[in-house]
Amino acid sequence: MNGAAIIDREDVPRLAKPRIETVAQRLLHEYEQHRGAVAPPIPIDEIVELHLGLTIEFMDMRQLFGAGDVHGALWVRRKRIGVDRSLDPAESPSKTGRYRFTLAHEAGHWRLHRRRFLGRAPDVSAARGFSGPASYLSRSGEARMSIEWQANYFAACLLMPRHLIMAAWEEHFGAPRPVTLNLLRERLPGARTIEAISTYNGDPDRFPDLMFESVSRPLAALFEVSSQAMRIRLEQLGLLLRRR
Repeated sequence: MNGAAIIDREDVPRLAKPRIETVAQRLLHEYEQHRGAVAPPIPIDEIVELHLGLTIEFMDMRQLFGAGDVHGALWVRRKRIGVDRSLDPAESPSKTGRYRFTLAHEAGHWRLHRRRFLGRAPDVSAARGFSGPASYLSRSGEARMSIEWQANYFAACLLMPRHLIMAAWEEHFGAPRPVTLNLLRERLPGARTIEAISTYNGDPDRFPDLMFESVSRPLAALFEVSSQAMRIRLEQLGLLLRRR
C-alpha cells in the first residue's frame, strides 16, 4: 500500500504502562514550563505545533493511502502530522474528540518511536509531494498492535492526565471513591432502559460500556474527548469498576 509504514511494527520495544505515562507527563511538564500550568482541555494543538514543532495538515487519507480507515499519519523526517479531513473540528465539531485523540496519538509515535524510525533508511517512493511514505499510520483496526496500543495509551495519558482526572472526578462526584456498575444500576435514571436496549439489539455485553459512558460524558466534555475514550481512561484509573 502506498504510504504504509516502513518500520516493522512488531520490532518495537515493549513499554509498560507506567513508563508510557511518565513520558506523557514529561511532555506536559515541558510544555507547562514554557507556557504555564494547563487546565482541561489539554491544548494538544499548541503542544504539537509550538512545543514539538510539528506541522498539522488536513488531508484526504483515502486518496493518499487507498484506505478509508486511516485517521492520521506521521512523517518523522518532515516533522508533519496528517489528519483526515473528515476530522476537521471546524467542519465537523462532533468529531473534535477524535481529532484531538489523533493528534495526541501521533505525538505519542513522535515521542515513543521516532528514533527507531530514524535508524532505518527511508523508502524512495513519494506520496502527494511527501518524500517517502508515512512513518506511521493510525488505522481504526490496528489498535491492538503493540506500537498502536502504546500510542493510544500515550494519547490517553496526555489528554487525560491522572492528576487532572482525579481532581475533576472528585469535584464532579464529591469524593475520590470509584463507582461500580451495580451502584449505577440502582441509582442512575434510565439504567433499566439502557440495559433493555442493549439486550434488544442483541449485544447485552455492551450494557456496561453504555452505562459507564453515560457517567463519563460530563468529564468527556470538560476534557474534549469522546465518552468512549473517557470511559476507558476512568476504568484504567480504577474510578469505574465493573465489579468490586
